[in-house]
Amino acid sequence: MPEKYILGIDQSTQGTKALLFDGQGKLASRCDRPHRQIISEKGWVEHDAEEIYKNVLAVVKGVAARSGIDKTAIAAVGISNQRETAMAWNRKTGKPIYNAIVWQCARGEMICNRLMAEDENCSEKIKAATGLPLSPYFSAAKLSWILENVAGAKELMCEGNLCMGTMDTWLVYKLTGGKSFKTDVSNASRTQLFNINSLQWDDTVCKCFGIAKTSLPEICDSNALYGKTDFAGWLNEKIVIQAVMGDSHAALFGQACRNPGMLKATYGTGSSVMMNIGEKAIFSKCGLVTSLAWSFDGKANYVLEGNVNYTGAVVSWLKDNLQLIEDDNQTEELAENSNQADKSYFVPAFTGLGAPYWDSTATAMFTGITRITGKNEMVRAALDSIAYQIQDIVQLMRVETNIDIRELCVDGGPTKNRYLMQFQADIAGVSVKIPAVEELSGMGVAFVAGISMGIYDNKQIFEQIKHVNYMKKMQEDKRKQLLGGWHAAVKRTLVRL
Repeated sequence: MPEKYILGIDQSTQGTKALLFDGQGKLASRCDRPHRQIISEKGWVEHDAEEIYKNVLAVVKGVAARSGIDKTAIAAVGISNQRETAMAWNRKTGKPIYNAIVWQCARGEMICNRLMAEDENCSEKIKAATGLPLSPYFSAAKLSWILENVAGAKELMCEGNLCMGTMDTWLVYKLTGGKSFKTDVSNASRTQLFNINSLQWDDTVCKCFGIAKTSLPEICDSNALYGKTDFAGWLNEKIVIQAVMGDSHAALFGQACRNPGMLKATYGTGSSVMMNIGEKAIFSKCGLVTSLAWSFDGKANYVLEGNVNYTGAVVSWLKDNLQLIEDDNQTEELAENSNQADKSYFVPAFTGLGAPYWDSTATAMFTGITRITGKNEMVRAALDSIAYQIQDIVQLMRVETNIDIRELCVDGGPTKNRYLMQFQADIAGVSVKIPAVEELSGMGVAFVAGISMGIYDNKQIFEQIKHVNYMKKMQEDKRKQLLGGWHAAVKRTLVRL
C-alpha cells in the first residue's frame, strides 16, 4: 500500500511554513515564505490576508516539489495559526474589508478603556466568562475597532454579509472556496468572545463589543473535519482539512504535554507559556489567563497561559532597527563575550507588557547602562529579557497551581541559541527540554490530523522524537540577585508620567 503523508501548515506572525510528514510522523520536507509586516507611524501592526493566503498555496506546492513525492500521497492537512490576529471580510465577495490586525497591535485600547468607563466591573465580568482580562491584545477589541472605523463594516454586519474571525477561519474559508466558515475551540478561546464554560460564543460579551454572533464562525473540535481543499486546483482530488489549532496549542500537543501539570514555552515573534490543567478550568488571580488547550471528539482540555509580546521579535529589532547585528545567529557569540560586570537590563515593552503586568501603556527601556555597556552587553540584555519574561510566567504558574515545576519543554527558532537556553534554565531554575524537531506547531497539528485519520498511533508517534536538555547551573543567590534587578527594571517601565 502506498505511503500516506500528512501536511502541516503553520501560519505564523512572520511567515508561513508547510511541513510534510511521512507515515511514521517524520519530517520529510519543509518550505517557508515570509510576508510583509505593515507597521504604521502609530505603531499599529497589520498583515495583508490575501498575501498570506497566496503564500499558503505557494509553500504547499513548494514542499511537495522539494520532497519529490507524488502529491496524490498527501492524505490530509492540519492548520496551526498565529492567534488573536483578527480580520473581517465580505461574505459575498470573499474579499477582506481591511488588513488583518495583528495580535501585537494595541489599537483597541480606547475601546477597552471605554468599556471600563461605562462599567468598572467590566473586566471581571468578561474574565469570568472568557478566562481573559479585558485587553486590546485579544481579538474582540480589534474586531470592534474594524466595525467602528472601517466604512461599510457595520452595514455588512447588519445585512448578515460580514465574516469576522482569526487567521485559521480565513484560511479554511479560502481553501474550501468559501464553503466552510469555522474555527476551533483553541482559537475561539483567544478571541475574548468565547465562553469557556459553555464552549460557545458569549451573548453578553459579544454585545459589549458590538459584534453580532451571526458574523462569527462555527466553533468545532480541534480534530473536526473543516472541509476539503484542492489548494485552488493544484490537486486533482480534494483532501480533508482534519485539524485546526492555535499555534501555541498545537505546540503543546506536539510537546506531548497531554497531562495536567505539564508545561511548555513556544519562542516565536512573541512567546506563549502554557500549562495543561486538565478537564476543569482554573481561574488565575495573578495575571494568567485560562484558555482551551483543545477539544478532541467532544472532550475539552484547559490551560493556564501567560503571553509575552516580544521575544524573537527582540532579536529582529536588534538587527533591523538598531543594526547591532547582521544575522540572528550572531547573538549567541556576542552574549557569551559580553562583560559579566555589566548590569544593564532591557525591558521590551514596545507595545506594552502582557502577563503578569497587563499594562498596554508601558514602553521599552534600557536601564543600568554604564561606560562598560557596549554592543555585546546590549545584545546580551536583549536576549536575557526573553528568559526573564518566561520566568515571570513560570513563577506565576508555580504559585497558582502549587506544582513544583522542574521541567520546561520549549520550541521555536530561538531555542537554537545555546546561551539563551542555558540562561533560561538558570533563571527559571528548571531543566529545559528541546525536541529535535524545530517547528512543534506545524508538527503538533499534523499529528492531530494523522491520528484522526488513523495513520498515526496516539502514543507511538511521540516516541521517535529525540531531545536536548539544559540543566540549571547558576547558584541560587546569583539567580535571586539577577531577578531582583529585572523586576526593578520592569517597575520603571510601569511608571506612568
